[in-house]
Amino acid sequence: MAKLSFVVLSMVVAACAAFTTPVAQTRSTAMPTKEASFALNMAEDTYWEGEYPPSKVLGPLMSKMPSGMLGMISLVFLGICITSISSSGALMQEPGAMATGTWVKPEYVLGSFMGPLAWGTHVAAWIQRKNGM
Repeated sequence: MAKLSFVVLSMVVAACAAFTTPVAQTRSTAMPTKEASFALNMAEDTYWEGEYPPSKVLGPLMSKMPSGMLGMISLVFLGICITSISSSGALMQEPGAMATGTWVKPEYVLGSFMGPLAWGTHVAAWIQRKNGM
């Protein structure tokens, strides 16, 4: 019980420390640093007004890809995700698979991560279509 209490207390302290501000900074500069100016430039580059952002928010690679290609990539990622999840579900139905853990396959776990990639490329395709690409 003492170990569990220690773990819970450590988690609470870590969560509280994550949301606090530093008490004192050791260095103060009158002029903004290079990192701060880069962050400000990046914020200006990703700001937009209107319904959809410009293509440059997609980065150097996807901003040059046409909408149709991004849509096809999204469908491929979605197909991999659905196949992985359904195959993992089929393995779960085998007798004794839940007890031994044989239904967990690394390729199916990696394939299930394609769902967020499918969503992201789908949004990128929408942005490119709105921008006429």
